[in-house]
Amino acid sequence: MSEVIAGFEIPDTAAVAEATRHIRETTGPLIYHHSRRVFLFGLTHAHRLGVKPDPELLYLASMFHDSGLLTPFSDVEQRFEVDGADHARKFLLDRGFSTAAAETVWTAVALHTTPGIPDRMGPEIATTYLGVLTDVLGLGLDGLEKDQLDEILSVHPRGDFKNEFLRTQFDGMRNRPDTTNGTVNSDILEHFIPGLDRVTTVERIVGSPWPS
Repeated sequence: MSEVIAGFEIPDTAAVAEATRHIRETTGPLIYHHSRRVFLFGLTHAHRLGVKPDPELLYLASMFHDSGLLTPFSDVEQRFEVDGADHARKFLLDRGFSTAAAETVWTAVALHTTPGIPDRMGPEIATTYLGVLTDVLGLGLDGLEKDQLDEILSVHPRGDFKNEFLRTQFDGMRNRPDTTNGTVNSDILEHFIPGLDRVTTVERIVGSPWPS
């Protein structure tokens, strides 16, 4: 029987069940509850915008979007979003999803911290991004029905989300600071490491080997 939260149905598929188990076992309550809220809030944006994302792909993107913070699996140093995206793509391909479906989820995860682009893309990519914005920054919070919001938070409570989320982000990036250059993630490192010495884009341009 499908699980329903605040009128939204959690897709009842083997991949969804496996991804849910995987995220619960490899991350922790903070990321698990955050990821599920991202899916539910993503659906609220889909309804508002009149778009119909594939619910299974939206769920998988939501569950994997922060997985790179706590379970980086790559052999190279890269942005945590790309770690999570690579992991998600492999998960889908290993379970027989089409290349197109795997690339859609990859893009949704890889771009979820990139302002101004994912919300112009396909419905799964856009609603993953918008769901993240709602849970992290409160985008559209005033437009949610109170009963609907209360039910979502009763199933997936926030706790001390703001502080714990910032610390989790920092812990996931502190050993690869260069990967945050040019992204919103650099703000988090600079918050926790006052006086962080990093090469700016201006310094990179001025210091390039070009004579002018």
